[in-house]
Amino acid sequence: MGRNAAIKKSPRRALLALVGVVAPLVSGAALATASGEALVNSKCAACHTASGEGKWDRISDSRRTPEGWDMTVARMSYAHGVKLTDDERGAIVKYLANTYGLAPDETAAHRYIVDRTPSVVEHPENKLVGDTCARCHSYGRIAVQRRTEDDWRKLVHFHVGQFPAIEIQAGGRDRNWFDIATGDTVKALAEQYGFDSASWTQWKAQKPADASGTWRLVGHRPGMGAYEGTATIARTGDDRYSVDMVMRYENGTSDTAKGTAIVYTGHEWRASVKQGDREVNHVMSLGAGGNELSGRWFEANNDSIGGTMRAVRADKGAKPSVLSVQPQMLRAGSRARIAINGVGLDGEVDLGNGVKVAKVLERSADRVVVEVEVAKDAASGSRAVKVGSAGTGDALKIYQQIDYVKITPEHPMARVGGGGGPIPKVPVQLEAIAFAAGPDGKSGNADDVQLGVVPATWSVDNLHEVAAQMQDTKYAGRIEENGLFVPNAAGPNPERKYKTNNAGELKVIAAVKDGNRTVKASAPLIVTVQRFNDPPIR
Repeated sequence: MGRNAAIKKSPRRALLALVGVVAPLVSGAALATASGEALVNSKCAACHTASGEGKWDRISDSRRTPEGWDMTVARMSYAHGVKLTDDERGAIVKYLANTYGLAPDETAAHRYIVDRTPSVVEHPENKLVGDTCARCHSYGRIAVQRRTEDDWRKLVHFHVGQFPAIEIQAGGRDRNWFDIATGDTVKALAEQYGFDSASWTQWKAQKPADASGTWRLVGHRPGMGAYEGTATIARTGDDRYSVDMVMRYENGTSDTAKGTAIVYTGHEWRASVKQGDREVNHVMSLGAGGNELSGRWFEANNDSIGGTMRAVRADKGAKPSVLSVQPQMLRAGSRARIAINGVGLDGEVDLGNGVKVAKVLERSADRVVVEVEVAKDAASGSRAVKVGSAGTGDALKIYQQIDYVKITPEHPMARVGGGGGPIPKVPVQLEAIAFAAGPDGKSGNADDVQLGVVPATWSVDNLHEVAAQMQDTKYAGRIEENGLFVPNAAGPNPERKYKTNNAGELKVIAAVKDGNRTVKASAPLIVTVQRFNDPPIR
């Protein structure tokens, strides 16, 4: 991504400031004078011994995402004095990510840590690794690396040298942490996240895909709703592209986005675009042989605000497909207008049992708008949506009534900021998700139907008695009509008891109208202090 402005800061500050995509685009001049491999030989070989066949000690014993490699290169600069220009840093990261990266399926379960999905609660696959390592940073940070057993062990030694108090931190005082970390934990890491894998061997053997062409896209931005649109991607160099997008929201608004992108490791798509009046980053994966893009985008200076995106090729010969339906939920007994978004939409429209197409209002190859009638006795559940040979399994949801609502994120967290300091506030965008009971008629079971996002009236209360005594609702922040919670400025606040910060423990409440009924949901909302050290992978 275009990161030159950020990287002109000191190397250490650059590492803390970079978000999501970390390496700047490498200029043609820089690539002409020094390739990434040549730079590794000239800049890194002073400390890393060459081991033959183009490999180096430590460097060639691990595999990482582009963000992971950039964090390493940045540490070499601020901790070991390696002098690099922006272009040199970018070229090294590009080479290392391509040569020692991860296959798509190796990152799939932990994309949240790379695309900076907010308020994720982790559930470590390996309890021993989680207990030993994830008490200081995320489990996802571990799971998007691959190392030899020896290199995992060296990483433990590095941690002890870099952080001497690590053995007596929380979770380590009641055990022989070092022996556990260098023994059973390293073996577990090598077994689950070892350097060699069939996935990586197969992925390296594939020819990198060319992303240039015309694309059809759909997605969802929390707080604004679903959108659909198009993108034109043009190749500008080796793994480098220009991006021109249009995004049309279900609420009638629209955005344009223009910028540049780079692909690492044959699939790690990173773009930096101007979207409306905002600088926006894309962290996505280029999959299905270069025919699909999926992932997350977010504001460059506020990664808690963004959305998801899925795009497929819309070039000549593209496979017909249904991508989304707007709106995605209809009440039984209603008459409504819905739009079907996709590629190659040609033929009869079929919306499943209990849903009749009354009239076709608009039709094109990428969008069909129809007026529908839903039977009064239509059963709650998902419906397959088909337009000719194109279809999808569960794009449309039918419901008799909204049985309950959940708030997402389920464990939201906001952070105070600003107040004259350099670290901005971190808001949290909340949404209300409606559910209908499944065939058994009971709520809270596996057969329940997730209907989708619904409008809600939002409010906050104190989470408990201590929060009420501290007047957290008064000092912690405010919630806007669309569910965006904005924390207050960083403290200390002389007006508060003990002159404490504007942190607080709140309960956020969503009230959803369903005909004559009101369905409510609540969730704890934690407003905490700033994150002073914020690396690309937390």
